[in-house]
Amino acid sequence: MYLIPIPAFDDNYLWLLHDGKRALVVDPGDAGPVLRALSEHALQLESILVTHHHADHTGGVDALREATGAKVYGPATERIPQPYTHLNGGDTAHALGLDFQVIDVPGHTAGHIAYYTPHMNGKPLLFCGDTLFSGGCGRLFEGTPAQMLASLDKLAALPANTVVCCTHEYTLSNLRFAMAVEPGNADLVAYQAQCIRLREQNQPTLPTSMAQELLVNPFLRTRQATIMTAARHFDASARDDTTVFAAIRQWKNQFK
Repeated sequence: MYLIPIPAFDDNYLWLLHDGKRALVVDPGDAGPVLRALSEHALQLESILVTHHHADHTGGVDALREATGAKVYGPATERIPQPYTHLNGGDTAHALGLDFQVIDVPGHTAGHIAYYTPHMNGKPLLFCGDTLFSGGCGRLFEGTPAQMLASLDKLAALPANTVVCCTHEYTLSNLRFAMAVEPGNADLVAYQAQCIRLREQNQPTLPTSMAQELLVNPFLRTRQATIMTAARHFDASARDDTTVFAAIRQWKNQFK
């Protein structure tokens, strides 16, 4: 299997997974880059996986379905271009010979889902949409801090070697914030330097791994003493798991 991040818009990645003949794409907000990649690699698109309803993740679905006949999968409770197979947490999506477990991850949107398969080239693979970013997490447009924390806890419990496919190149800006929260984190300092080098070479910082994110991502580390202390400096009322997470998320919202 081959995994390709297709750049789109200013900072989106449309993930293309293929076996040399057949392909699936995740969150195709724009059909054009996907069609060009399919042509370049002589691939037949079989499946489209959608994590949530935002236009930069669904805008190319109709055109790709019409052009290729691909089957579309998406969250049951969100506004996804019809027709599509409605999925809830606990369901399984069969695509490209793989079984993708569907995980409910509300927070960014109310019905957001993620797709996880335990075996892709010998490693687990996660398509997490806008729930988890490298060094960050999605904004809470429709959900609550408690929902997003619970969703991130589900993802953090996946195997450490899980390949994590986030859908935006937000890594450097996220890491600048993470450094403000936890400046003494040596793993974070090293990872930021690595990501700066990649971007200087016009290379993606993604995919990441769950092990890496557990070391550097403040939104997966809100129960660490360093993060809890930083959260309370920002908001003295941050006392339990949810309010600490909420404080860090609000701090990120206004971080410059």
